[in-house]
Amino acid sequence: MTVFDNHLGLQRAEQLNQDCHCVSLNRQQLRKELLAQPDGEVLYQMVVEDRPHFISDVAVFVAESSLQKQRDIIAAIERVIAMPTYQQRVLAYAPKSARFHPKARGVFLGYDFHLDESGPRLIEINSNAGGALINLLLSKAHNTCDNCPCQLNFPSSTSTVEQTFINMFQAEWRLEGHLQALRTIAIVDEQPQQQYMLPEFLLFQNLFAKHQINAVICDPAELTYREGKLWHGETVIDLVYNRLTDFALEQPQQQTLLDAYLAGAVTVTPHPQNHALYADKRNLALLTDPEALQAIGVDTATQAILLDGIAKTILVNQDDAESLWQQRKQLFFKPAKGYGSKAAYRGDKLTKRVFNEILQKDYVAQTLVQPSERQLQLGNQAIELKLDLRNYVYHGQIQSTCARLYQGQTTNFRTPGGGFAQVIVVPETIEPTKAMFTENSHKFC
Repeated sequence: MTVFDNHLGLQRAEQLNQDCHCVSLNRQQLRKELLAQPDGEVLYQMVVEDRPHFISDVAVFVAESSLQKQRDIIAAIERVIAMPTYQQRVLAYAPKSARFHPKARGVFLGYDFHLDESGPRLIEINSNAGGALINLLLSKAHNTCDNCPCQLNFPSSTSTVEQTFINMFQAEWRLEGHLQALRTIAIVDEQPQQQYMLPEFLLFQNLFAKHQINAVICDPAELTYREGKLWHGETVIDLVYNRLTDFALEQPQQQTLLDAYLAGAVTVTPHPQNHALYADKRNLALLTDPEALQAIGVDTATQAILLDGIAKTILVNQDDAESLWQQRKQLFFKPAKGYGSKAAYRGDKLTKRVFNEILQKDYVAQTLVQPSERQLQLGNQAIELKLDLRNYVYHGQIQSTCARLYQGQTTNFRTPGGGFAQVIVVPETIEPTKAMFTENSHKFC
């Protein structure tokens, strides 16, 4: 007899995250996978030796019902973002470059969640989320625990996922009206050789080459715009995979890329409008304001999902300084157009000086959603790490989900035992014969 109960998955996931100390990452297989890549020795050194806290040895357990709720929240957000009334509202305060309407949708949106006692809460959306190929790499080196009745959260074989990623870039190219094959891609970031995510850039370069697409990794200053085309040296660039954190392409060093983009001379993904519609944190204030949602015509069912599933967010206003200071311990302060943990502050750690500086800038204040935790064994010591979940999304479809483990105020790659981690789905259906909830049930892992 099979038992179905939403609470079983949640309870089991919480228990496994505390009790299962299994090493799920097969480091030998990881080395094998990296050495099979072009310049594999260099990649292995970058991923394992130069970045010791880049990837975690443990997996994170998430209940199937929690993942379904995240899918529902993402779908609700996508419905609202597709509304002309929403777009008109948010583009009114967006940078000028974001008002240019490309046809490309934007690759690798990252929907980031914390899991609290009442379920998943969206804390932010990123428009150029990193880690998708790192997550795929980890899935190729995952040790399955034979006694655990759970499955790795990858929708299909790794080769199929690779093809899904390639199809996404080709779709972006075709959406801009091109009938010929996508031939060249520039993976663009400022000083890419100095970026922490350089190993992923190299993995993308190799993936593109595997599918007969020539890719270069370059700084925007290396690009030129002439003869109606964007060039890297003597190579015409068809598509720019944009990993810049200057989301509006406003800085002088991005002018060449911006000119080519606005002229329609190159496909850029993700692009400024993509960030303005999805990732400007001021949008979260709209998405958690019932009056604003009503005003733009969002239906009541969608409103309910958003208000329950997104951490309440408000714009920081000097007029509210006193109340914000009084409530600061329940708030997290983030720059409206920021990214990652840069210039983000937990209210309970905030000094009056920094608070006064925040009041002078474009910030949002978000209700603090405490992250859930994953216990793991580090040497002879059991330690607790915080976790968040990232869903990689394209055109409303979730391609994969990963976790990030860390200590401190926000996600980082400085925590021993932390980094990117695989997600294992804990089902809601169990066979009673597995005795999953006995006193020693953690031994199944």
